[in-house]
Formats: sequence, structure tokens, C-alpha cells
Amino acid sequence: MGLPISPHPPAPAGLLDRCAAERVTGTLSGPHGCLYLLDGAVYCIESTTAPGLGLRLTASGKLPPESWQYAAETAGPQQDGGHFLVSEGWLSQGELEICHLAALLDAAFFALPLAPETTSFTPGAGHWLGVIRPVSARALQQATARRRLLLDRLRPWAAVDSSPVVPVRPRIPAPTTGRQRRLLDHADGRHTPHELARALGQSAFGTLLDIRRLAAVGLVHIPRAPTPLPRRRPGASLNAPAPAPVAAGSPAATWQLPAPDVLDTADPDIALLVRLRTALEENL
Repeated sequence: MGLPISPHPPAPAGLLDRCAAERVTGTLSGPHGCLYLLDGAVYCIESTTAPGLGLRLTASGKLPPESWQYAAETAGPQQDGGHFLVSEGWLSQGELEICHLAALLDAAFFALPLAPETTSFTPGAGHWLGVIRPVSARALQQATARRRLLLDRLRPWAAVDSSPVVPVRPRIPAPTTGRQRRLLDHADGRHTPHELARALGQSAFGTLLDIRRLAAVGLVHIPRAPTPLPRRRPGASLNAPAPAPVAAGSPAATWQLPAPDVLDTADPDIALLVRLRTALEENL
């Protein structure tokens, strides 16, 4: 599914800043993600759009899906799933921190900014993965703003964000990166950039950025804007003959309501329907 992207960075004094100033611990749940905080710092984000750490690790082959599930079940109330992954030798501490930070920043791009009217707070709630490396609210918002500016530079090609990616094979191939070639290899004209990111277990933001860049150099088809439906002419029908051409200088044709006695009826429901139909035809 395609999501809306704001052209402006998060406000400097928003909900997340207040949580940081008050050093709260718990979760902030918004329409596009859930942020986990410890003493005002963000240590985990689950997004409805960006692939999470588990999907990244399993899709890349670094971790079998059953190992990730086992770690989640073993973490328990201690919430030390990350430590368990390292202690079992499935990941090094460095791998865990790098992959976790990449997933957190990717999810933050879609989860922020938080609107107070659509965000709920659950004090004390935590994530089973535990605290790996928290990020301050200020640093997180700055990183998100920088990424938003990168994407905004390619705004003329934003139409590809929510449409299936259709590769274009030019006569003279344009230079591409390894990640972009991988996207083109997996693009089949049916999956959107977000779906490709989940299938490949890679950054949703990076995928959007790459698809826009590929569209800019003509390697991805840019969907056309939908054609507006024609407005219905009053009194027109499918079987009606085509109107005769209007001679030059003739007065413009006008449409008049039926004679009042045609609409007269003793049934109040039918009378209401007739009035509604007339009102709709006047505005079509």
C-alpha cells in the first residue's frame, strides 16, 4: 500500500520532544508506527510500512525465521531478546547494533511526525528485543528531516511511490548501483516499492529513493495521472442520439426542469426521491 509523505520536516517542539524532556518510558502508538522509549530516548520502532529488524535479518539470510521466533518467545518479561541473539552466536554485537539502527531509522521516517490527536501513550510498556542502542529524540528527528530532504529533491517523480514498479529497458542502459539493479531484477510490474522492500528485506526509504532515481533516468515507467470522468449532461442517456452541431452565432442551449405537474405525487417518499434526483442532475 502506498503512504502520504509530508514535504516538511517534523516540528522542532512536538510530542516526541515533550516525551524526551520529561524522560518518559513507554510506547507512543501512532497511525504509522509504534515508538518504544526509555527515559525519553527511542530504542525501538515498529512501523506498518518499513520492514522491521526480524524481516531484514531473515530475508537477507542472516537468521532463520524460526530462530527469530524462538528469540521472541525466549525473551520473556526480562525483554532481553537482543542479548539472546548474540549469546546464541547467531549475530555478533556489532551486526545486531548496525542492523537494529538501520531498521530504527527506516521506520522513523514513516512513523514521524507524531500528531497528538492520533497518538496514544502506554506508560511502562517495552519491547521484547530490549534496549540495544537508544537514539535521542533530537538525533532521530534530525536524521528523518535529512532523509525527507533527499526524497523531496526527487519530488517530480513521486508518482512512482505507490504504483507497481514497471522497469523500462532503454537502448542505451543508464548507470545503476548494485541495489538499483537488484530492484529492477525483482520488479515485475505488480509490486509497489513498499512491497519490494518487504520482499527483499531492505530499507523502505532507500527503496523509494532508488525507484525515484530510476524513474528520473528513464529506467522505471512513470504512471500517468488518472483521466477525470466526463461530466454527465443533464437529460443525457446512453441510447440518446448525438446532439446536432450548433451553428455559429446560435444561443447556447439551456436545460429546464420538467413541468411542475409532472413531479406532483401523493407519495412523500417518491416526491423526496424526485427532488434528490433533480438536485443531483443540476450538479452533474
